[in-house]
Amino acid sequence: MNFYREILRPILFLLPAEAAHNLTLQLLRSLQPNSRLLNLLFGQPISLPLEFCGLHFRNPVGLAAGMDKNASAIPAWEALGFGFVEIGTITSQPQAGNPKPRLFRYPHKQALVNRMGFNNDGCELVAKRLQKLYSSKKPNIPIGINIGKLKSVPNAEAPSDYLKCYKKLYDYADFFVVNVSSPNTPGLRSLQSATELERILVALRSWEAPPKKPLWVKLSPDLTPEDALAATETAALCGANAIVATNTTLDHDALLPYEDQEGGLSGSPLREKAVAMLKLLIRNSKLPVVASGGIMSPEDAAERMRLGASLIELYTGLIYSGPSLIREILNYRQKPPSENKTD
Repeated sequence: MNFYREILRPILFLLPAEAAHNLTLQLLRSLQPNSRLLNLLFGQPISLPLEFCGLHFRNPVGLAAGMDKNASAIPAWEALGFGFVEIGTITSQPQAGNPKPRLFRYPHKQALVNRMGFNNDGCELVAKRLQKLYSSKKPNIPIGINIGKLKSVPNAEAPSDYLKCYKKLYDYADFFVVNVSSPNTPGLRSLQSATELERILVALRSWEAPPKKPLWVKLSPDLTPEDALAATETAALCGANAIVATNTTLDHDALLPYEDQEGGLSGSPLREKAVAMLKLLIRNSKLPVVASGGIMSPEDAAERMRLGASLIELYTGLIYSGPSLIREILNYRQKPPSENKTD
């Protein structure tokens, strides 16, 4: 029996999407002191170790940003089997985000639309939460922190705003992800331009003393090839170590007009755009790529790794398939090629 798919998901899907999300985090927080119970319910972690950006990863399957915005359940994600966790997006001050409802499920499409708007507790409180966690037991997997710009801060002041967050959280991150690609903060995506991105990355790297922490940049799937390559070239020149491809899309052609909602679309409809961006970057970029977006099955994950992704991240696939998807992906990778359809 698959506990999540057969018991937990039907219950969660009776609730509005954001209420289900919050309930899931509450359940994980209550269960995380007992990792054995989580293993009993959802399965044992699988080791498929690798080195990337100077860090040791238990396996290449990570939790994407957006699921645990405030670092409230890190021990639980580790117990569930993730090889790394990316928390956030976190901003320099607490932010309520956009009005509710702002998260929508499309089960018939295996998709989500969100317009959350970087709702989070702010870097001060998240830093205190991480300090308390690390003082008792530091996680045995890399923890990344995804940082973004406050809605109230104009783009001209974006570098200093990102830097405030970077400084406050620096001691608690194994790596950072600069989010300039969310569609839910007005004007944020214009920070992907070479000029704007350079200003942000130079501000971060200029402050930082060696040895510098791994720094990834998360890009939109809606960029033109020319703009995507310009952004990755700038990222490389300014000291970034990897690209996360991709964020959610504003292309909602997969949804019917009567069911559509404003926001970023993720899940199965994002697959084609995310794969296209991955192919473009692997062929033309100097930076390695972490694949995210539309990874809903072991076959999807295998395709991204075969195309050259160094790591993969799950979000919407986790909501529809549950934690067993982590093990299914890793077991699929461990099989001989003759036993896998896409390898």
